[in-house]
This record gives sequence, C-alpha cells and structure tokens, in this order.
Amino acid sequence: MTDAKNYFYDFIPIVFDMTEEEKEQLLVDYPVPNLPNREQFFNLDNEVKGNSVAIRVLLNEASVQTTKTNKQFLKMVFSNNAGTIQAKMWDNQGAVERFKPLLDAHSIFDIEGVVDEFRGFKSLTVYQITPCEEAVNPFSFLPYTKQSMEDLTVELFSYLNELAAPYKNLSLALMNQFWEQFRLSPAAKGFHHNYLGGLLKHTVGLMRFTRYILKQEENPHQAVMKLIHVVEKAYKKELWLNYQAEDTAQKIVWKDTIDHLYYMLSGMMEHKDTEPNYDALLTSVLLHDIGKLLEYDFAGKKYEAFSFLYPTATNDSLLNRKETGITMDELGVMIGHIPYGVLILTKILEKEEIVFSLEEIHLMSHCILCHHGLPEWGAAVRNPQTIEGYIIHIVDFLDSRYENTETVK
Repeated sequence: MTDAKNYFYDFIPIVFDMTEEEKEQLLVDYPVPNLPNREQFFNLDNEVKGNSVAIRVLLNEASVQTTKTNKQFLKMVFSNNAGTIQAKMWDNQGAVERFKPLLDAHSIFDIEGVVDEFRGFKSLTVYQITPCEEAVNPFSFLPYTKQSMEDLTVELFSYLNELAAPYKNLSLALMNQFWEQFRLSPAAKGFHHNYLGGLLKHTVGLMRFTRYILKQEENPHQAVMKLIHVVEKAYKKELWLNYQAEDTAQKIVWKDTIDHLYYMLSGMMEHKDTEPNYDALLTSVLLHDIGKLLEYDFAGKKYEAFSFLYPTATNDSLLNRKETGITMDELGVMIGHIPYGVLILTKILEKEEIVFSLEEIHLMSHCILCHHGLPEWGAAVRNPQTIEGYIIHIVDFLDSRYENTETVK
C-alpha cells in the first residue's frame, strides 16, 4: 500500500510504501503512547476578557517577580491538554508569602481567576490556588500532538527501513534504545513542537524536507530555491492578511527568514561539486534533536537517557523530582541537546559495535553540531562545513517555523 499526501503548504509530496500487515507489526514493535482521550478542556484562546474561570491545571514554573513600582507578584505558567496558560497573582494580603510554598511543594492545582488580555495575548489573573492531593494522570495536563501518532510512527520507520547498512543498523539501534522516550518527548518548551509527540513530529518533518531535496528533485540547490520561493509566497500572504486585520499584533511566522535562507543557500552552493550522502543526512536528522530527551523535563518523564550516557552515576536526585509541565531539565540545560546528540551517537556506536569510517562519524557529528546554523543560535561550530551540514540546518529552520502555521499540530 502506498500512502500519499502533501506537506509544507501542499508543496512536498509524501510517498512511502508499507503494507497493512507491515504497519500492524511495526506498531506492535514500536507502540505509540497511551495518552488520555481528548475531552472538553479549558482553552484560554476561547475565553473572553473578564470571564471568571475555575480549572484544574499542572504547574510548569513559578517565580516571584517585581513590578516597576517595586511591588511583588507571582508569575506562573500552567498547562493542560490545550497548551500552556500564562498567569499571575498580585500580592494582595500577603498572597506571595502564602502561596509560593504551595507552588514549590505541589504539582497539580485547582485555580480560580479572571481572564486578562494585553495586546492580543491572553493570560489569567489568579486569586485562589488550591493544591490537588488526589492521584491524577499527569498526561491529562500536558498538551500533545493532534496528528496521528500511529501515522507519524509508520512514516518514520518507512524512511529508516530504506537506509543501507550501517546507517539502518544505527537508526534502528537508536529507536530500540530510546523509542519509549522518543515517541513522547516534546521538541521545545515554547517556540515550536512544544507538546508531547513534538520530537517525533518534528523529526518526521525534517525527513520530509530532506527526501524532497535529495530524492524528489534532481538538483538539491534548485530544490532549496523552490522551497524558499514557497516561503516568499507565504510571507507575502502573511503580510497582506496582517495589513487587512484589525488586530495587527498577530505573529508573522516568516518575518526575517528570507535573507537567512538565501545566505545558507549561498554557503550550500560552495559544495556544488559534492554529492550529498543521503543516508548519513537522514540518520543525522534522526539524531539532531535526540539530546532533547535529556534537555527537557515534564510530568511522567522517565530518565533512562541519563543512565544510558552515565551508567556509573548515582541518580537519587532524579527520583525525588517534583512533576511539572514542559520545562528545561535542571541538569540537561547545563549541557544542551546538541552536545548530548554527539554523546549519544558515540555511545550507541560503541554499545552496538556498529562500524563506520572516521569520516562518516565526523560527518554525522558535524550535522548534529551545526544544525542550528549560527553560533548565536546555538550551533557548536562557526559555519556548516559540508553540504549535509547546510541542508540539515535549512530543513530544521523551515520545519520549526512552518509548524507555527499549521492549524492541526
């Protein structure tokens, strides 16, 4: 059976082959997570300013802030299945001193408050916070992808199964080691793919772009030019819709992207005589954000990735963590997902005794290290030094922004 649909403003065809029997077996071997059924839940975007609300939420983070007039207030970020909820509580009658210890000690709360709105962005002003003591499935309070995780899983493995050895061996070894975490992990805290299943969806998105550039077009440089042309059209449409809208505070996704894409295409063209290594690049896509298994924390997360990288380390601190919404891991943020990605690559090659040339290992490592493109954006090298390095940054850049235009994420 051939699945066919399109991606990126219906521009990129998605085509892969897998029989129904193969799909069924694949989902037995690599099952998708058992997430709660979608029910009616509070969505701040649907509320009107001034509405009173009483909801149950999971706390992501809380801190004491100070206003311009030097008055304290609690700044909080909660979450539920609809996403994150920005909130604040003013220090009326000693509220900061009374409620901050509760926020430090508990994870799930019943809160009461009023919907506020400023420059098009909605938040809650909270006046009552009550810890919830009953056992609650934390996944009931975390946003997760609305797209079919079964379909994303099938598509991912259809691409991995096309790879030649030893890249296929490496890719399947990674999934056998990390699938339980990989299928659930978010790909960000805020900007893009910031929900359970986000890492899976983002990785598949990069693979779609990569296959288009190297498999579906004859010339990779011309393919990237076509993708930039699609971005230009989308940007013009955004600008015109924003011009026509009464609320001009709407976010423009493709602002300040065109020049950067042409800059990276120019660098890519310096390698016009080099044939891209598709298998190395697709495997690098699988690895590029796998370090986020350690960089992010969330309620219900398991910590096997730490044990995999550091098998002799004691981990008592992990056992006593308070469950939270999607946040930066207090240990993971000290290293970051880019170095972790190279560490995981090195470790899995050693553990599985998979043989690559030094050049191939360095090519994949370089792709991981440069996929953010620029040092000021987090890249660990000054500039990509290979055509694969330029491509992985371009597809990561495109997919992370395109996701913010999708109606069903």
